[in-house]
Amino acid sequence: MLLGFSSLGLARDLSQSLLQRKLQNGALDSLVSRQTSSSSGTHTFIQVTNHFPNDPFYGPPPLNETFIQNYIVNDTFYKPGGPIFLLNSGETSARSRGSVLLTGVVAELAQALNGMGIILEHRYYGTSFPNSGLVASDGLTTDNLRWLTTEQSIADIAYFAQRVEVPGHEDEDLTAPGRPWILYGGSLAGAEVAFTIKEYGDIIYGAISSSGTVKVFKGYPQWYYTIQKNAPQDCIRSIEDIVNKMDFLIATNNTAALTDLKTIFGLEALQDIRDFALTIANPVFYPTNTWQELNWSPTAGSDDFFLFCDAVTANNSTLAGVDSQLSNYTGGKKWKNLGNYANYIKENIVPLCPDGVSLDSNECFGTHNATAWANPFDTSGNRAYLYQSCLEAGQWSEGAPPGRRTLLSRSVQPDYSEQWCQWAFPPGKFNKIPASPMLERWNKFGALRIQADRLAQVDGGIDPWQYACVHSPDGFPRRDTLLRPYYKIEQGGHHWDENGLLNISAEPGFIQAIHKYEITFVKSWLADFPAWLTGLKS
Repeated sequence: MLLGFSSLGLARDLSQSLLQRKLQNGALDSLVSRQTSSSSGTHTFIQVTNHFPNDPFYGPPPLNETFIQNYIVNDTFYKPGGPIFLLNSGETSARSRGSVLLTGVVAELAQALNGMGIILEHRYYGTSFPNSGLVASDGLTTDNLRWLTTEQSIADIAYFAQRVEVPGHEDEDLTAPGRPWILYGGSLAGAEVAFTIKEYGDIIYGAISSSGTVKVFKGYPQWYYTIQKNAPQDCIRSIEDIVNKMDFLIATNNTAALTDLKTIFGLEALQDIRDFALTIANPVFYPTNTWQELNWSPTAGSDDFFLFCDAVTANNSTLAGVDSQLSNYTGGKKWKNLGNYANYIKENIVPLCPDGVSLDSNECFGTHNATAWANPFDTSGNRAYLYQSCLEAGQWSEGAPPGRRTLLSRSVQPDYSEQWCQWAFPPGKFNKIPASPMLERWNKFGALRIQADRLAQVDGGIDPWQYACVHSPDGFPRRDTLLRPYYKIEQGGHHWDENGLLNISAEPGFIQAIHKYEITFVKSWLADFPAWLTGLKS
């Protein structure tokens, strides 16, 4: 899941490079290139555009009542009668999740339990666009996005499970509820599979929600709390102290000092101090490799966060003088490690801006070009995700509340991000976004209290999203049982169980533990499936 970011252009480019690095290219390319002539490979499904035609929220009927939704199949381990394991792609394309189908948790479950693995591409991501004709001609306008809601997305899963005919398996009825379908999703997708089992528990048999962000907030300062607790403390304290001094300059309206500060970072071109604040937070936040990108897997993630912290706290005599350059604005107090911090930003963040493009443009680190936000032809996934955030998910960037140390300037509040919504999505003929996200449309499924039979909830102890997950420090602890697994990977980050090596014994011990447990409780669920199915029919 993503928070609001300062540059859609940079976020798109960097997220794509991250995803490419995560893919095991040869095997995945081979899998997705197989078309409908074989079972494994990429296929398409005729999905319903509007599952709720009588709900006035969605306006008049769509031009196209159905759309083409992509899915990828891996039946390497499948034996007739076996379960179906479906991965919800979430806020990205099906292909971007492909490694999970080859060696990740879906592959490991399928291997252990003779199952078939499927990735279903989320509506409005990849190339699965409702009203695709209008999207091609008009782009992702506010009207064309009106069927991008959580309730439509989870209805897609249930509809797909009840009707799909996998090529190569036409002689078998694979559909739910007659066949056990077990869902898996991480982050936003994790929340959606939890919501699916709550809403469609008579169709979908089970689900594993990993780091499922089941609770949404308007602003999400909690992102930084986990980092402040677990990251190298000398690094964290240095950043906090620099941000605190910056906020003092903002509070006293010391424009001369703020100009000097921006110049030290090489970001004097930024006009909005909040753009500057979010940009220097990039190594901790989005769109670069942050705490969230840490991962145990050798084929996923990045250690850039620790490289950043090493740079901030390095003993660098050539930069030490910078720490005193702003002391006259703060009562003679030095800005410890300011030189190191600024140097890292100048060497690693500023160069991400394309040559010849103003740092203050939306292509780089600015956010105030309303016309750029309104471009409807961004189909990379960023615009779709922004729409979801504006409509019902929120989770905007926000500095910590008063009385708590902060890694992000308190000048950054939800209204900073919410203005993007108004620029990006002007009112259409049939749809308009609210002034503030309708959080109740997401939280109505149970939020931190959500639970159900055969809903496994797996979270990470060092996940920056943990306050939005059921293992939140503000959550409601419950017993861990095979019927309702409730498991925290203490050393784990954001849906760390999603990746795997297929050879579980070669994985780190704490990842082996959750993967073995997932096989155990799913196996117990499958043992009870005949009785459950009989109960449905009675």
